[in-house]
Amino acid sequence: MNRVIFLIDGFNLYHSTLDIKYHHHGLLVKWLDIHSLCTSFLYTIDTEARLQKIYYFSAYAYHMKDTDVTLRHAAYIECLKSTGVEPILGRFKEKTVNCPLCNRDFVKHEEKETDVAIAIKLLEVLVNKQCETVVLMTGDTDIVPAVKTAKLLFPGSAIVFAFPFGRQNNELAKIVPHSFKIRVDSYIKNQFPDPLVLPDGKAISKPASW
Repeated sequence: MNRVIFLIDGFNLYHSTLDIKYHHHGLLVKWLDIHSLCTSFLYTIDTEARLQKIYYFSAYAYHMKDTDVTLRHAAYIECLKSTGVEPILGRFKEKTVNCPLCNRDFVKHEEKETDVAIAIKLLEVLVNKQCETVVLMTGDTDIVPAVKTAKLLFPGSAIVFAFPFGRQNNELAKIVPHSFKIRVDSYIKNQFPDPLVLPDGKAISKPASW
């Protein structure tokens, strides 16, 4: 049996849904059932592949003035948890940036912990022999050092990239040649029902803009 763990870069995946909306006439696919999506790719990995665990890495944007953004995100994570997905949440950090045009400083917020958290989890699951294959759902090159280290230390384990729509990366593909792209039809086929009824009977409706 080939046990498979998925590590999901939540922001990378989210921004891919925005790209789909832009490039496909306003198509809305944010209401994504990640458990169903990951399960649909098992056959591409191995005929003996079995889903072991899914980790979803993200952070709440508390700094945004629109509090509905955080509420929608929290509701979505509640939906993910109901399917067995485990969220690992980081945080946004303030950063002072100088504008070269006006020479004025302003504060921006950057999510800085996701890449490190994914890298740590990648090594953790391999060290603890929790799976035979790890699928990294991201197109972010910040994960490259961790992947190279994992391949060196655990040559018997398989690492695969699942590139969200519009995020295929040639550098990552060279490191892991058996990676694949997630097509738009996979987003469409793996949406939560609306509303999604949780095991405790609570119903969560899809946001109108999703």
